[in-house]
Amino acid sequence: MTASLTPRERQRSLKNDWRLFQRIVPYILENRRQLILPLILLVPLSVSQAIQPMLIGQAISLIRPQERAWDFFEQMTLQGGLNVIIVLLFITIGLRLALDGPQSYLVQKVGQKITASIRNDLFGHVTSLAMRFFDRTPVGRLITRLTSDVNALGDVFSTGAIGIISDIFLILVFMVAMFWRDWRLALLLLGLLIPVTGLIVYFQQQYRKANYRAREELSALNSNFQENISGIDVVQLFRRERFNAELFRQINERYIKEVDITIFNDSAVSATLEWVALVAIAGVLGLGGFLVMGENLEIGKLTEFILYSQRLFDPLRQFADKFTSIQAGLTAVERINDLLTEPVEIRDPEHPVALSQEKIGQSNVVVPSEIRFDHVWLGYKPDEYVIEDLNFTIRPGEKVALVGPTGAGKSSIIRMLCRLYEVSKGQILLDGVDIRDITQTDLRQRMAIILQDGFLFSGDVKSNITLGEPYSFAQIQAAAEQTNVDKFIQDLPQGYNTPLRERGTNLSGGQKQLLAFARAAIRNPGILVLDEATANLDVGTEAMIQQALDQLLENRTAIIIAHRLSTIRNVDRILVLKQGQVVESGSHEQLLEQNGLYASLYQLQMLGQ
Repeated sequence: MTASLTPRERQRSLKNDWRLFQRIVPYILENRRQLILPLILLVPLSVSQAIQPMLIGQAISLIRPQERAWDFFEQMTLQGGLNVIIVLLFITIGLRLALDGPQSYLVQKVGQKITASIRNDLFGHVTSLAMRFFDRTPVGRLITRLTSDVNALGDVFSTGAIGIISDIFLILVFMVAMFWRDWRLALLLLGLLIPVTGLIVYFQQQYRKANYRAREELSALNSNFQENISGIDVVQLFRRERFNAELFRQINERYIKEVDITIFNDSAVSATLEWVALVAIAGVLGLGGFLVMGENLEIGKLTEFILYSQRLFDPLRQFADKFTSIQAGLTAVERINDLLTEPVEIRDPEHPVALSQEKIGQSNVVVPSEIRFDHVWLGYKPDEYVIEDLNFTIRPGEKVALVGPTGAGKSSIIRMLCRLYEVSKGQILLDGVDIRDITQTDLRQRMAIILQDGFLFSGDVKSNITLGEPYSFAQIQAAAEQTNVDKFIQDLPQGYNTPLRERGTNLSGGQKQLLAFARAAIRNPGILVLDEATANLDVGTEAMIQQALDQLLENRTAIIIAHRLSTIRNVDRILVLKQGQVVESGSHEQLLEQNGLYASLYQLQMLGQ
């Protein structure tokens, strides 16, 4: 077991817990009105439980003539007093039955609202983070944060936080009642209560440490599972099932080991409370019996304290269970807080610059005057640059192709232009304005990107073309006809309403790519970027789409990335990249005459064909 905390570590832990609690305070304050009634209901619930042992003690005092009962009962006959006590007991029991359920329901309802708010904020924050974050963070870890950790935090609100307030309030009511009835036996129970509380806190601290490690291993487990499912074709093709199963088993064993430690600490608390509860009853019987024999205590009061000694540890036991939930929740808050404090690298400017718009003919195509990379550097890691001092200008309406060997930086240029990555040094100017001075919405509305792998969402065909934008069906169909994909869509079982599975697995790679062209066409962008956009198309489909592309590229600035150099022969200019720098520039014929890198790449492709 982990060694106990030093005083300095304990102080640091308390400060950290308080800092984590402050993180969730705003969510609690948002729902403070809904918490008023559950807190009010604690009073009658606690008082009714504290009165029950007194009523039973009074019944015994009435039965034994030599003992003194409350004046209210002494004025009645024995049967009349017992009847009143029975009625009062039924009232307290009925009050608890009537209020316990609604109070629990209201608390859990508020807990779920708070959990939903945190989950929404977490999702919104994660989707606003830059691509650098996703490059270094496995998807499985993010899924664990959004599901398991948020659910654990929800337990804090629904069964933990308010429940602990209820248990503490009930213990205080019990202590007040006990000191009112007999201070000697009350001191005995209080003397047992203080050390056992300290013992519970100790075990919960150990639980907290083990629970954090267990959740880290659960994240690794989910990451491994998600990776294997995503790459299941490679796993099966290369017969890695047994090897990957062994890796998964090792992670699972580490996870179970940490979970076992949490179970041990949780069980230690329950076992300790059971033994202390028995010791408390024995202590009350011992001291109370001695006082009764010396005629310093009545049997009725001794009976009350026997019941109090049993009931006093019930809220403490529940407190321990909820404290376990609290510790798990604080672990979750710590992990969620790490994610929420992840800085949003790419933000909109406080005072954005509005770009001028220019209409071409009757269309609303916005053509930027110029795209200019001015001494641009990009490094995915500090001092490890993939783009170095990049300088080039793309004139309005110009069609420019980017070519070069793998890793030359072609896709990185596109990512910087779209602000998926922030430039490390230099600036990218759109119509003379730094793109960092333009809102991301404005910037990305001016361009459409067609990637090599067209990602499709669950939904139907038309929703994957509009992507949530309010386009009419006529606009959707016009965009599909413009890109020659309408016929393929009409051949689907339900046409534009055909449901698509996750990632569009019920379509071929070429069909998914065709939808990406329609997705770009409907937005009528001023800048069109094609990143190996025709790589997944067969020869016949590529010929069909090429005609649509010629129309789509008209009056637009275009950046085309292509490995098949034969597809970019008709562009206005070709930029040849090598190790993040432009090493050649010119038309197809000019670059062949230079007999440089481009000519070598072209000749190799022609030789391969």
